[in-house]
Amino acid sequence: MKHQLLPLFDSLDNLAKNPDYVILPSADCYQDFMHCLQFLRAYSGSLGTFNSYRREAERLLQWCWLIRQKSLTALKREDIEQFVRFCQNPPVEWISTKKNPRFIEVLGKRQPNPEWRPFVCSISKFARKAGKEPSVDQFALSQGALQEIFAILSTLFNFLIAEEYLLSNPILLIRQKSKFIRKKQEKAVVRRLSLLQWEAVLEAGEQLAQLNPAKHERTRFILSILFGMYLRISEVTASPRWIPMMNDFAKDSSGYWWFTTVGKGNKERQVAVSDAILESLKRWRLFLGLPALPTPADNSPLIPRLRGTGPMSDTAPIRRLIQECFDLAVEILRKDQFHEEADYRCPAVHGRCVACTGRPAARSEERR
Repeated sequence: MKHQLLPLFDSLDNLAKNPDYVILPSADCYQDFMHCLQFLRAYSGSLGTFNSYRREAERLLQWCWLIRQKSLTALKREDIEQFVRFCQNPPVEWISTKKNPRFIEVLGKRQPNPEWRPFVCSISKFARKAGKEPSVDQFALSQGALQEIFAILSTLFNFLIAEEYLLSNPILLIRQKSKFIRKKQEKAVVRRLSLLQWEAVLEAGEQLAQLNPAKHERTRFILSILFGMYLRISEVTASPRWIPMMNDFAKDSSGYWWFTTVGKGNKERQVAVSDAILESLKRWRLFLGLPALPTPADNSPLIPRLRGTGPMSDTAPIRRLIQECFDLAVEILRKDQFHEEADYRCPAVHGRCVACTGRPAARSEERR
């Protein structure tokens, strides 16, 4: 490979800056790069969407330039089919066993990270705890990932058509996507945590809060609202589209409390607040040195940063706190002789638990 495999698009925070530090294989790639950069900037309102679109745009450009040696403007239907087959079985030098940052700071300047790779082979947390390590030979692209490739690239090509950079969308010319994507006839299995498992998780949060209030009172509060209001982790962290504040808890004219959130798809919704959640909110606010209940003028952040000031905007620290509770919950269940409940693991692909996807598992019928 003549040109070293290097990342093309920086993080969302750095995307608005002049991308002079990006290294392209040749000057002929510049127009492809700039048009895809404009595409990504158009989807900067949602971090999750941006990351997904960046991943697929980056893979396609790398493949076009380094493997197919073509511009985006020259792609045909058969090229896209070849690209999808490539994604299903990429060469080992395109695969990493861990997520490396795309760009790094060297002497105060952004530089491409030579350790980054377009594909990442990962294993479940359960397998990792069992002592297993990921291997590039184990890389496999899921059916969901294949569906994302077709959907995201079709959106990219439609954008480039609207920008008058492309004449047609080659994705639309692939009439038989079924040769890549298998359709399941059976109903998908619904994965959920039992009420007993959730009680153990909530008990773990309470124990941690008692042992280390400075760190885990927030953990306990986050767990209570994730479970009690069925929120995603992304709905309790700040983002460019929305910052959760204390006054998002509000009482209506009938005396009922509601929580307003902006979730997936930038959709605003209101969630009913139970008495248990209201008590948890009071405890959290009193711990922060605030009055028990918020007023409409209280625009302080719902989840302040662990260090410093302002709202928490990174989901990773919250996931680590939640994972700590899940690990302790397993110990609690085993101590109480509920070994079968303790050994339950939520698969990363199909799971809906907080630790896997950032959203609580579906609750049991008795809870509903």
